[in-house]
Amino acid sequence: MSDVMESIRSWPWAWAWLAFFVIVLLRAGGTYGIGRAVAAGLLRDRRPGRRVRLAMAQVERWGPPAVTVSFFTVGAQTAVNLGAGLAKMTFPRYLTGLVPGAVIWATIWSTIGMSAFLAVFTGGAERASWLLVLVVAVVLVVLLRRSIRHSTPAAERFRD
Repeated sequence: MSDVMESIRSWPWAWAWLAFFVIVLLRAGGTYGIGRAVAAGLLRDRRPGRRVRLAMAQVERWGPPAVTVSFFTVGAQTAVNLGAGLAKMTFPRYLTGLVPGAVIWATIWSTIGMSAFLAVFTGGAERASWLLVLVVAVVLVVLLRRSIRHSTPAAERFRD
């Protein structure tokens, strides 16, 4: 992957920036889409519980700035974009965070890019980032499943 990144960085700056911008739009948007698809499957026949609805409202309100800021990190972007999808943030609100974040990411990677990444994330920090992503994903799934279970009336839960 780093060979591809270095190859793109050898292009004229404007083309490299545009390539990175498109790459991050597709990657982050795809991650958001996966989160939306999972949420649609989990919540298809059930209404989320009160706490989950409150959390979803907070994500709708504060999610776009969180999405934008996540592009300054490595690893957390995936968790934030997936979380925005799982929390069913509306697509227009998601775009208000994604586009500036993609601009930031493309600018970083088309200028200081891999050298800055390697300087910051050498050693065990990369593993810690992946662990954080995994923990966030597990917590979100557990909370959604719990909400679904508690939002279903007891009589329906024990029916065949």
